[in-house]
Amino acid sequence: MKKMIVVCLAVLLALGTALPGYCGDTITCWFPPSWKSKPDKAMKIAQTLSQESTLQIKPRIAKSYPEILKAFSSNQESLVYVGSFVQAIIKARKLGTPLIQSVNGKEMYSGVLVYPKGENPVAILEKSPAEIAYAVGASSGESSAKAATGGKASMGVPNHGAACAAVTAGKAKAGVVKNWWWEANKDKFPGLEIYEIPGISIMKNPDNILSASKSISPDIMLKVTAAAFDSREVFGVQRMVPFNSARLDFSLDLMKRGNIDPLTYTW
Repeated sequence: MKKMIVVCLAVLLALGTALPGYCGDTITCWFPPSWKSKPDKAMKIAQTLSQESTLQIKPRIAKSYPEILKAFSSNQESLVYVGSFVQAIIKARKLGTPLIQSVNGKEMYSGVLVYPKGENPVAILEKSPAEIAYAVGASSGESSAKAATGGKASMGVPNHGAACAAVTAGKAKAGVVKNWWWEANKDKFPGLEIYEIPGISIMKNPDNILSASKSISPDIMLKVTAAAFDSREVFGVQRMVPFNSARLDFSLDLMKRGNIDPLTYTW
């Protein structure tokens, strides 16, 4: 029975369907498309935030990032738990307010260059900037790659694994991936090594931030923040800390250096 319930939740959330729960107005807590593999965790976070805040909060896994931005641009009361790229866009467009960040020792990250062993990474950046692969819509992918090449990097791929695969297959001269992702997956790519790009590969991109849309009132924001602060276990982290939006400035600066306009960017 428990397995069946989890499967049903997965289907509902993947389809962007509101889950049954409280009656009346609710606040939607959005999760990124990658969370389609963990709907049970999304449900538990929303349920715990609801219980701790006495608010009615429902989880929803987005089909795409534009779906989240559309919700934040509307009058719908929304929360989102996501990383720096989307959060930087929300800040630039003044669509919401970051509330709190989960801390697990990897809450700040960078983009690093992966390239074939024995080759010169500096020469690749200088001579083949357009042939660098990167994960689209990621500070550690697209923003870092474009910032390192003055906007010339042009090989967008779905994720970091695809970026490394492109380099291994010789389709790309190099790739830019998240430093923590590389640490966990480097054994899969024995022919590659990494290069920390000066001024770019700095661990100043914040991850896992809970933000509120502009439609949510300050008193509700306080309730949500307090509820999240007391719910580190359900987020699976060491602690929760208040988030200062100034911590998104580095991610926004990467966009600027890479000729990415957060006001008009789309996937």
